[in-house]
Amino acid sequence: MCDSELNLPCLRQVNGPIVVVLNRRRNVVGRAPHADVVLSDSLVSRFHAVIEQMGRHWTIADLGSRNGSYLNGMRLAGLTRIRAGDEIVIGATRLVLHCDTSPEDVVATDATEAAPPLTPREREVVLALLRPASRTDAFVEAATTAEIATTLGLTTAAVHQHLARLYDKFGIVGAGAWRRTRLANEALRRGAVTFAELRSSDRREVDR
Repeated sequence: MCDSELNLPCLRQVNGPIVVVLNRRRNVVGRAPHADVVLSDSLVSRFHAVIEQMGRHWTIADLGSRNGSYLNGMRLAGLTRIRAGDEIVIGATRLVLHCDTSPEDVVATDATEAAPPLTPREREVVLALLRPASRTDAFVEAATTAEIATTLGLTTAAVHQHLARLYDKFGIVGAGAWRRTRLANEALRRGAVTFAELRSSDRREVDR
């Protein structure tokens, strides 16, 4: 049992002392003292991975760490859904997700925050950002700034400006390439764009 009152999932270190209740939507794991889950492990980066609630599910993503993050023995290559009983390896630390009920049930009554209004160009940038997901119906790594620029015929500087405004609109804080993936998933989760729009946009690019 992780928290019988709040019925929240938690991380437990395998054969170790760490037990962390996931009472935030977004939990950064790392060696930095102000990370949400602090690991005293020399193989762990300061900001190594993020475990995050996405709608009714929990996900994990590596934050570009030096040694990578592993889920059930497989190295993470993008944002990945996790379930109770999954084993996460970060550095030399092995963690297991525990929950009295399935993680999907924990936030079943939460309302999804509405998407902010977007300009036509901002919508194009979001669609280009999400283009890698157009054939998978899954959370994946977002397109790079250079890829977005090529898709839309913009300069990388212009793309950076549009992304900066989108980060502000969606409340994406911090630094690093992971922000693009966070923005992409927020746009999907909050309904700013849909998978149907992604497929339609992708077909138009192929037909050009």
